[in-house]
Amino acid sequence: MANHNGSHQGCCKTGPGYATPLEAMSGPRETLIYVTAVYTGTGVQKPDYLATVDIDPNSPTYSKVIHRLPVPYLGDELHHTGWNSCSSCHGDPSAERRFLVVPGLVSGRIYVVDTKTNPRAPSLHKVVEPSDIIEKTGLAFPHTSHCLASGDVMVSCLGDKDGNAKGNGFLLLDSDFNVKGRWEKPGHSPTFGYDFWYQPRHNTMISTSWGAPAAFTKGFNLQHVSDGLYGRHLHVYNWPGGELRQTLDLGDSGLLPLEASSLL
Repeated sequence: MANHNGSHQGCCKTGPGYATPLEAMSGPRETLIYVTAVYTGTGVQKPDYLATVDIDPNSPTYSKVIHRLPVPYLGDELHHTGWNSCSSCHGDPSAERRFLVVPGLVSGRIYVVDTKTNPRAPSLHKVVEPSDIIEKTGLAFPHTSHCLASGDVMVSCLGDKDGNAKGNGFLLLDSDFNVKGRWEKPGHSPTFGYDFWYQPRHNTMISTSWGAPAAFTKGFNLQHVSDGLYGRHLHVYNWPGGELRQTLDLGDSGLLPLEASSLL
C-alpha cells in the first residue's frame, strides 16, 4: 500500500501547515510527492523504496519518478507515511516539516527520511530498529504515523512481536525519533489496530480495526474472519489523555473499519 505526501512547507512564520482546511485549500499546490513502492508479493528480492514524483505541470519532468530511495533491508513492506511536523504544529514557529516517517509493517522498522536537504532526492536520516521498539513498548508491526502538536510522532502498531493483535497499541517517538513509550494508558489498548486520527477541538481520537498480523501477513483467509482474527470495532479515546472511552461494534457482517482520517 502506498501513501503520498507533498513537499510544501506551509507558512514559515507560524509553523508548518495551515491553521484551517480552508486556508490549506487556498495555499500553493504541491510540486513533489513521495510515494512508497513495495515488492511484497511480487517475488522480486529487492528493498522497497520511496519514489519522488514531480507533479509540477510546468516542469519538464512532470508526472515522472525523478528519484528512488531504496531502504537498506529486504521485506519491510513500507506503509502509511507521515510528517514529523504538520498542521498540528501550525502555531509553533520552531517546528519544521522536514522528515518523513515511514513505518515498515512487516519488519517492524521505522525509517526517517530527510526531505529538506534535497527535496528532489531525499535521503535516509535514521532507522528506528524493531528490537528497540519491542524492548521498550512490546509493540510491533507499525502501520500509520502522525505528528503531534507536542513535537512527538505517534505510530499505530498492529500487534506484538509474535503477531498477536492483543499486543497492539500506539507508539510514541520523540522529536529526535527515539522510542519514548506507548501513548495509550495501561489497560486501554484497542482489541485490533489499524489507522487513527485525532480532533483536539473535541478532545477525541478514533482508531480503527484490521486484523492480527499473524493472520494477514499470510494472505487473506476467510476462515480467519470466522476465527475472530479480524476486527469490527471503532475505538473512541480521550485526547490527549489516552483513555479508551467507548468501543463501537459494527456487527458481524464482515465490515472492516479501515481508514480514519475522514471520521473527525
